[in-house]
Amino acid sequence: MYDESRGNATGPDRGPVPIAREILEGVEAVRRSGLTNMLDRPRVAQLAAEMGYPETSLWIQRHRDLYSRAIFQGFKAEDQEGGEE
Repeated sequence: MYDESRGNATGPDRGPVPIAREILEGVEAVRRSGLTNMLDRPRVAQLAAEMGYPETSLWIQRHRDLYSRAIFQGFKAEDQEGGEE
């Protein structure tokens, strides 16, 4: 949906993507390493596994669409009970 008053698209597919805090830690570790462009999803998954974040690697491989969306819209950490931070 386009919100003319705000000049941008709104809706359930906009804004930061909720992700488990543990998964986000792995994504952030890869980002901080500077070893790859974060748009290179397969390499990010590989590095996450190599850096000791196998859950992050698996999440990236299984949720390609969410990962891609989150790279442009941001990640939002959630605790394990589903609550947002």
